[in-house]
Amino acid sequence: MTTLELGTLRRVDLRDVWKHEAVDFTPWLIENIDMIGQVLGLDLEVIGREQAVGDFAVDILARDLGRDKRVIIENQLEETDHTHLGQLITYSAGLEAGVVVWVSRKFREEHRQALDWLNRGASTEYFGVVVELLQVDDSKPAVNLRLIASPNNWSRRTIQTTSAEDPTGKYARYQQFFQSLIDELREKHRFTNARIGQPQNWYSFSSGTRGFQYSMSFAQGGRIRAELYIDLGESTLNMGAFDALAKDKATLDFEFGEPLEWERLEGRRACRIAIYRPGSIEDPATSLEEHNRWAIDHLLQFKKVFGPRLSSAAHTAQPPTQMP
Repeated sequence: MTTLELGTLRRVDLRDVWKHEAVDFTPWLIENIDMIGQVLGLDLEVIGREQAVGDFAVDILARDLGRDKRVIIENQLEETDHTHLGQLITYSAGLEAGVVVWVSRKFREEHRQALDWLNRGASTEYFGVVVELLQVDDSKPAVNLRLIASPNNWSRRTIQTTSAEDPTGKYARYQQFFQSLIDELREKHRFTNARIGQPQNWYSFSSGTRGFQYSMSFAQGGRIRAELYIDLGESTLNMGAFDALAKDKATLDFEFGEPLEWERLEGRRACRIAIYRPGSIEDPATSLEEHNRWAIDHLLQFKKVFGPRLSSAAHTAQPPTQMP
């Protein structure tokens, strides 16, 4: 009988890799925000760092793209403490956050219970995530994130609407449609971290480049739309990024395989590059299946064609640095 040689798994002290919480660990989390999103089942985009709330500053401010909710992320290299719990609640109120994430080396039981209690009564969603470094023999340390607190039944949750709120059943159909869409995009194509469809007529996904999103929506006029949505926070930046991409319009249309609608949206903050087809959530089931397949194919095509060009477009849109 052959003896199988196995390695020895051990934990590595976080401070062996990240010496300083604010200087080392927080920037690493920002660069790897998708790892947090994967654990939570959300598509996250970082908005800013050290956002002021009174006399304090939240470590990371992000956005849940699929639901357009503010997300607060507070991180610790040490064990959780009462001070950070109080700060999280303060940040949540001050920034009207929809999601609060507490990342720490170790959660004291009373703090895990506090998050569970908050999730039973608050509209804000509270998550607790343990961060640890694991090593097999002399291998490089690997990050392991474990979800230890979340809203009740988060992994299986669906949004329920009453017949009074949704008398025609339209929002239930939206939710069913987008649940099918994100499940295939996540499980088959690794396109998204999202897990829960919403009762709304749109859904946005991270592009991996701040200020750019891939979206699918049921638009006005009986059309459905797949798009690259550009919102870097200011209209001048958005126009700059749009124009940088539009310089290669002919090439991009050719690579995409279909002519795109280049919508600069003058007078509005954001811009979009989109493609449409006739369709409505009121269509029969067979048509909705066709819409679903069309949306998946075109979202993947947007990522393939535009994804490699987004960082350059964002850089081009930035104003030149003024010399002192």
